[in-house]
Amino acid sequence: MSGHASTYEPKYAAGRWLDKRLPIVRMGADFMTYPSPRNLNYWYTFGGILTLCLVAQIITGVILAMHYVPHIDYAFESVQRIRRDVPFGWLLQPMHAVGASMFFFAVYIHMFRGLYYGSYKAPREMIWILGCMIYLVMMATAFLGYTLPWGQMSFWGATVITGFFGAVPVVGESLQQWLLGGFSVNNATLNRFFALHYLLPFVIAAFVGLHVWALHHAGQNNPVGIEPKTKKDTLSFHPYYTVKDGFAVVLFLLIFAFFIFYQPDALGHSDNYIQADPLKTPTHIVPEWYFLPFYAILRAVPDKLMGILLMLGAIAVLFVLPWLDTSRVRSMRFRPVARMFFFIFIFACFILGLCGAKSPDDMAFTVGERVVNGESRLIGLNFVWLSRIGTFLYFSYFLILPILGLIEKPTERPDSITKSVLGDKHPKPAVSG
Repeated sequence: MSGHASTYEPKYAAGRWLDKRLPIVRMGADFMTYPSPRNLNYWYTFGGILTLCLVAQIITGVILAMHYVPHIDYAFESVQRIRRDVPFGWLLQPMHAVGASMFFFAVYIHMFRGLYYGSYKAPREMIWILGCMIYLVMMATAFLGYTLPWGQMSFWGATVITGFFGAVPVVGESLQQWLLGGFSVNNATLNRFFALHYLLPFVIAAFVGLHVWALHHAGQNNPVGIEPKTKKDTLSFHPYYTVKDGFAVVLFLLIFAFFIFYQPDALGHSDNYIQADPLKTPTHIVPEWYFLPFYAILRAVPDKLMGILLMLGAIAVLFVLPWLDTSRVRSMRFRPVARMFFFIFIFACFILGLCGAKSPDDMAFTVGERVVNGESRLIGLNFVWLSRIGTFLYFSYFLILPILGLIEKPTERPDSITKSVLGDKHPKPAVSG
């Protein structure tokens, strides 16, 4: 069921002329009538939500770029001017800033859903890999965008992140200077970061096009992980899933609107509303919330290069996931042991996020105190050790998957998608004679 015959026929002569030369209307019509598994739940609506987020980010970003000044002496004030003096700037700037967080919120749910239902397994490996590429470019785009307001976190975050390149053996120092346009974060850095931040969303859009193309070629996965066998197993995308996606989008926009109108600055760091000062280092440099788990992995080991390799490995392992999972069963609905490890993996991600937001020397929890050289010291687990435990659990999930595929005994699966929805209530063919 990886494709379907087109039933679109233009009614007017102009439509027929265009259809023979550029069948763009036919493509839209085929998209709306695409047969989708009939058991898709609301976790599958985040693909449409992410498309909306991308479009909103591009539109608001292009408008904001018309008023933003990429210069270290004027960048901070230009953002404040946008919020106060530019018509509807009070709406557009928070839409773009909050939109980045909402974008990552939706993409993390989208990725966890793919992990749970086995959407990365054959024949959908390319869908997953392209999704990982989108995520990687999103991370780069978000980091570049975080530097543009030129607040304290923008400046020092850029200083810390670009400093990672200096740890690369042999070429690290040259690579860092090339990226910065000098020996430190300066005006050249801000200019090239602004140019790249403007460019990369269009690269994301191109990858999204390939992602959707691969999806329509291989067909959608579904919660039970069984391929459609008959037409009864599928529904037309419109009106069934357009309505369902539309309802989910409305709920998502209500949450989005709450942050825009009532808490526009809640998802950012308060220090970033102070203009960048190279002579004053913030007490605690932290990235945005969607980078916190990787920041915790980076700080989990004392060696700088090893921390960078672990952080990059946490992302790289997602690309090879389709070959790590050796189970023939896609959905974890029927894999109770794998499901348990999946929830441990989610717990590890939340733990790493918490550790990334805290100072590494702070105590996560204490069990008592003791006196050393006349000083009272707390006994317990600090956030460095907690992040090490979280890092171990994170990578353990990917190490255990190949073993689980060989030893785990899945539970019984339904014969078809229709049976998974209706049970034994679906009508049986009449017997003649």
